[in-house]
Amino acid sequence: MHSPRFIDPDHDHQQCVASALSKAEQICLEQGQRFTSIRRKVFELIWQQHKPIGAYQILEELQQQARTAPPTVYRALDFLLNLGLIHRISSLNAFVGCVHPGASHEGYFLICTSCRACAELSTLAITREINRSAGQCGFVVQDRLVEVMGLCPDCSTEVNPA
Repeated sequence: MHSPRFIDPDHDHQQCVASALSKAEQICLEQGQRFTSIRRKVFELIWQQHKPIGAYQILEELQQQARTAPPTVYRALDFLLNLGLIHRISSLNAFVGCVHPGASHEGYFLICTSCRACAELSTLAITREINRSAGQCGFVVQDRLVEVMGLCPDCSTEVNPA
C-alpha cells in the first residue's frame, strides 16, 4: 500500500516536476510514443500545483503562449490518460498527475474541499473489497472510481486548531 500524502508546501517543486517529466518521457520512449511539445506543456500545467485542473483552465494557460484550439488540448489529455501519466477527477471534471506512472494500479483520491489539494491512494485492499462486495451481489466490476472529499491536513488544522 502506498500511503496518501498531501504535498508539503516546502517541497522542492522544481525537482518534483522535473522528476515527473523525466518519468513521462521514459514511459513515452518505452511505449514508442511521441511526447510532443503540446503534450509536454499540458503535462507540465497539470503538475504545476498538485491540484486538479480543468481542460478549459489548461486551454486558457496555453492560449497565453500561442493560439491553441480545444480539440488539441483534449487530444493531449486523452494521450496522457491512455499512457497512465495523469488521472481524471470526475467529480471536478479535472485532471491530476499520476504519482505512480508506469505501475499498474487503481487510483483512489482524497480531495480537499477547501483548497482543492489532492492525494492519490493506491492500495490493493480497497480494490479487493470493492470486488468482493460487488461479487456478492453478482456485479462484475469494469472500472473503479473513488473520490473522497474532505479537508487536507492544512485546512483541517485551520478549522480545528489543536
